[in-house]
Amino acid sequence: MRSTVIRMVASNAVEHFLHDVPLAAAATFLALFPIVDPFGGIPVFYTLTGRLTRWERSWVAIKTSLYVFGILVVFLFFGRFVLSFFGISLPVLKIAGGLIVANTAWGMVTSSSRITPAESDEAATKEDVSFTPLAMPLLSGPGAIGVVMGLAAHADHWVAYIGMIVGIAAVALSCYLFLMLGAPLERRLGPGAMGAINRIFGFLILAIAVQLVWDGVADFKG
Repeated sequence: MRSTVIRMVASNAVEHFLHDVPLAAAATFLALFPIVDPFGGIPVFYTLTGRLTRWERSWVAIKTSLYVFGILVVFLFFGRFVLSFFGISLPVLKIAGGLIVANTAWGMVTSSSRITPAESDEAATKEDVSFTPLAMPLLSGPGAIGVVMGLAAHADHWVAYIGMIVGIAAVALSCYLFLMLGAPLERRLGPGAMGAINRIFGFLILAIAVQLVWDGVADFKG
């Protein structure tokens, strides 16, 4: 009887794990991918790595994706301590994150640069551009960090954290794939199509930003 109960508990735990991890991973990936926007980072990546060989460029892409993963995971686990230290509530975080994401989205819709001229000038003389400006702030910038911290604030079980880590890993992998496969894609589509796709991403991100602000205001009213 006891062994039967143990098997039932173990079976339920495995079923819970297999159900919740994919859901959390998918939700994290879908929330982060438009904001990280590896597609939009392709032109900047090839501009900054134009002097490198194919293998050197591949290594920069690998390091950039690893930095993206590391930055987002760090804020996933320690973001709530930052909020607690500064006395920032979750509704305030949602509104602030929404405004930052909206600024990023507006830049994409209006074709503004995602990195400042000063950062671009600095990158032109740096030997390693994988951490800055590629991973931060181009890909895992304030908007992505704000979304990760918001997701972590709603996590109520270690299974959810595992799922979110898997989702972040999928986003980092997509960054690597887009950066490495971006040159042929950019040549085939051309600047016009690339710009149009980037504006579509910007519109979707702007909708996400409005939803974040709306949720934050609703939380205040509640």
